[in-house]
Amino acid sequence: MPVEEALERLLALAEAAPIKDSEAVALADAEGRVLARDVVAGLDLPPWPNSAMDGYALRLADWQGEPLPVSQRIFAGHAPAPLQPGTCARIFTGAPLPEGADCVQMQENAEVLEDGRVRLLEPLKIGQNVRPQGQETRIGEHVIAAGTRLGPIALGLAATLGHARLEVVRKVRVAVLSTGDELVEPGLPLGPGQIYNSNRRLLVSWLQRLGCEVLDVGILADDLQGTRDCLAGLGEVDLILSTGGVSVGEADYLGMALREAGELALWKLAIKPGKPLTFGHFRGVPVIGLPGNPASTLVTFALLARPYLLRRQGVEKVTPLRFTVPAGFEWTKPGSRREYLRARIEEGTVRIYKNQSSGVLRSAAWAEGLVEVREDTTVREGDNVVFIPFSELLG
Repeated sequence: MPVEEALERLLALAEAAPIKDSEAVALADAEGRVLARDVVAGLDLPPWPNSAMDGYALRLADWQGEPLPVSQRIFAGHAPAPLQPGTCARIFTGAPLPEGADCVQMQENAEVLEDGRVRLLEPLKIGQNVRPQGQETRIGEHVIAAGTRLGPIALGLAATLGHARLEVVRKVRVAVLSTGDELVEPGLPLGPGQIYNSNRRLLVSWLQRLGCEVLDVGILADDLQGTRDCLAGLGEVDLILSTGGVSVGEADYLGMALREAGELALWKLAIKPGKPLTFGHFRGVPVIGLPGNPASTLVTFALLARPYLLRRQGVEKVTPLRFTVPAGFEWTKPGSRREYLRARIEEGTVRIYKNQSSGVLRSAAWAEGLVEVREDTTVREGDNVVFIPFSELLG
């Protein structure tokens, strides 16, 4: 199955099971959450015309080139008196324009005379150096759309509009399962044939960055009844996310237990690393089974599971930004699957890690992102290739 088709199917499944519940949270707790309701402006921004810089406010029709007396000083946060005809007002950046004034001369273009009057040294026009009322927003305007993932800029804009709390989509509850007697948690001694479980920490950390509520189940032993008992005790979750053990092999007990009370489909993806991916339902709960090799887990979660989770929360734009960079490597063997190579940018070209094995997580720790090499394609040094930075995928 091509990557595009797999993603299209997953997004359609996500749209069929949206997270509908929402909650109001303080701005301080809204980082990374998904907005459930449009933010609507309850005031004009700015609420009144104000000065764009330090200088002198005046009515242009009152000035014929002669020095003007200063009738008041206006600081930000203070309400000015109406401007006296034939005078100017000393004004500071952000301060409200006095009634009757229609332009501001910057202080660098003004000279204060010994008698206190001000000579304006450059021509002016109406509206110069003035931020008009409603320049940014008008009352009733929809400023931040539902489905927006809230970051520092959106939260700053909401604060500018006076919103102390925002309505956000409830966190997605994800149960994370690792399977296999070969897995051991870090800190414990390794037995014969055993390895440390890296996928659990990779996924739990990543899901938390995505604003999910994680139920960390840990490692499931290769035991059918124990697996049944674990699944029965999950409680209310929105997604079961597993790594390894959901194929059709005789030791894939998680797959057996899931199929007993649901249905699973094994997708063979035209992607490398990460060919096997499972999707289905267990007692009505969606299930995504990722391949067990660490680099395969990383790539399939980044390109398929991550957009699925975001779309379930109502996020419209779920595909990462990507750009082209000259290749600083050669790829001479075209493959039948689309390949995602761990890579980083050095001196204006993108270079790949020397070992692209699906079991080598160190390649991703060294890298800054993924290079996409399409099916049946070779790459020569200097060719433009598509690069997807991890900064687009990890949050």
